[in-house]
Amino acid sequence: MRELFHRKLERSALGFVFAIIAAASVGGIVEIAPLFTIDETVEEAPDMRLYTPLELAGRNIYIREGCYACHSQMIRTLRDDVERYGPYSLAVESKYDRPMLWGSKRTGPDLARVGGKYSDFWHVAHLTNPRDVVPQSNMPGYPWLARNALDVDDLGLHLQAQQTLGVPYSDEMVANAARDAMGQASPDSAFADGVSERYGDATQISSFDGVTTQVTEMDALVSYLQILGRLTDAAYRGTVAEEQVPNPNN
Repeated sequence: MRELFHRKLERSALGFVFAIIAAASVGGIVEIAPLFTIDETVEEAPDMRLYTPLELAGRNIYIREGCYACHSQMIRTLRDDVERYGPYSLAVESKYDRPMLWGSKRTGPDLARVGGKYSDFWHVAHLTNPRDVVPQSNMPGYPWLARNALDVDDLGLHLQAQQTLGVPYSDEMVANAARDAMGQASPDSAFADGVSERYGDATQISSFDGVTTQVTEMDALVSYLQILGRLTDAAYRGTVAEEQVPNPNN
């Protein structure tokens, strides 16, 4: 009986089309319906801060160099993940990520909570020649990042693009994007104070690559790596923090 029905359906082009649409609709509803309650399911994070222009530039370099192809940025709720990397990732932690970089490929370790785990110097050495600090690493080196001056002139446009996507950068942040990028990588410069004023006192201001004569792509990428997992402490607050393994960065 079932075989007869199936054969009859296959011989009717219109009926077969409607059957495909019905099957696809079930999958679509399952994926779309939860979005109507997204405001109730995504955590609140009043302390959530924005990426600075330098960190955003570093994120762009991270994408450009294909780092996401080997490193995920989402700690699963599995015990092994939590014990190795720290509290599992929350949706709110990727609130301002455009595009998101959760990933699933782990040729290298997950980087969701790498911020603050290593020093700036370690990151520079690792990015220049990974085997200098991790002898068994199969990661390629990126020594040119320390030689390439960062193009800061178009950072305001990058912030504007993020504004369009809903990230709440102010017009003042957009107007000062280039100055803030230089100030964050030059602690003794006249621009450094403006970074703290616009992005908060907790913002890391450092000569990330150890050189203050110019802002490099290495500065940008290291500043981005140092903020991963530190835009908010939502994962460590209340019951979430109590149920999970303590932060391995501490």
